[in-house]
Amino acid sequence: MMASRKIVNDPVYGFITIDHPLLFKVIGHPYYQRLRRIQQMAFAHLVYPGAVHNRLHHSLGAYHLMSNALSELKSKGIEISAEEELAAKIAILLHDIGHGPYSHALEETLIEGVHHETLSLLIMEALNKEFNGQLTLAICIFTGQYHKHFLHQLISGQLDVDRMDFLTRDSFFTGVSEGVIMYDRILKMLTVHNGELMVEEKAIFSIEKFLVARRLMYWQVYLHKTVLCAEKMLVNIILRAKELIRLGIPVHAPSQVLDFFLHQSKPLQISAHLDKFCQLDDVDVLGAIKSWMFHPDKVLSVLCRMLVDRQLLKVKLQAEPVSQQFLEEERLAIANATGLSLEESAYFVFSGEASNTTYDPSEEKINILFKDGSVKDISQVDNALIQHNLSRPVKKHYFCYLNPISASALFNALPY
Repeated sequence: MMASRKIVNDPVYGFITIDHPLLFKVIGHPYYQRLRRIQQMAFAHLVYPGAVHNRLHHSLGAYHLMSNALSELKSKGIEISAEEELAAKIAILLHDIGHGPYSHALEETLIEGVHHETLSLLIMEALNKEFNGQLTLAICIFTGQYHKHFLHQLISGQLDVDRMDFLTRDSFFTGVSEGVIMYDRILKMLTVHNGELMVEEKAIFSIEKFLVARRLMYWQVYLHKTVLCAEKMLVNIILRAKELIRLGIPVHAPSQVLDFFLHQSKPLQISAHLDKFCQLDDVDVLGAIKSWMFHPDKVLSVLCRMLVDRQLLKVKLQAEPVSQQFLEEERLAIANATGLSLEESAYFVFSGEASNTTYDPSEEKINILFKDGSVKDISQVDNALIQHNLSRPVKKHYFCYLNPISASALFNALPY
């Protein structure tokens, strides 16, 4: 007989309670357990060694905050049935189940044209069939089709429990105190007005702290130049492997499922290969990278060696983009130092753009409910820290490159 209640000891929140047979089924399913093998923060551990938590940690944390949020709303007289509460909890448990290896780093690179939210929905629908329709309401809430819109806002919005957990959890594991938010106070101040999720005016400063913490975490952690560079190197490894396969040069991954996706020459109908996707995780990719360190292709081999040994490319963040002429000159220097072609040297010298928006009023707005019944967007509150000038994205241009002397040493050290 299945237990009716279990507790999970979480380092961030303490004990998390799981108290429904359907929740046990969802959490125990192999598709969900795969999240244990996907890093929450991809290569952030190369800068912050403690950042080795996984997607399952985050999912359970978001579930815990959802449970608390629903309890608070019910205590304020908001009508939420037992079925709706269970469905909202399942929806938040599964909100990131479609993430592939290394989370956002390989989004649409390994499987082209498929976003993780699309995969999450496909997996939820597959589980719904397996569980005889018991996830139907959870899917309605997840997709925003349910009439109680505030339940969807708790899952996907600018003040959702997803963001509350990843900021809290990621700041905890990285040790970056700028990301600490007053999640417990925000949850206490949540309310529903005219069917929409809002925050009582007493929480204005906590909301501003939440938005500023998000901005700082993006630039200090998620878009840290070294993290950004490592993720782009991973992307280049996969792109190089695919290019070699297109050229007819043998490239095989130790993992059968990764090998399958690498060798697809046309866009996949991913719904027909969902089970294969749900066997794919970080272990497959890392195993392939370690294997390709010994591949005869110098570009693939050196990229893999650099990533495994943390001998990363140099990287600069700057206000202006790098000129094409400068890129070509740097690539030519690498080509001359290593014997690579100009096209091949582009794997080691490249540029791009990173951007972050503190608060975007065009998305799901954060509305403040005042005591007199009036409602204002957080950016329109008198003396608010979050004004419209913070709604514009901040852009930084990155330039990743390999020093020609280092390049020569790396390529000369190859055993073939």
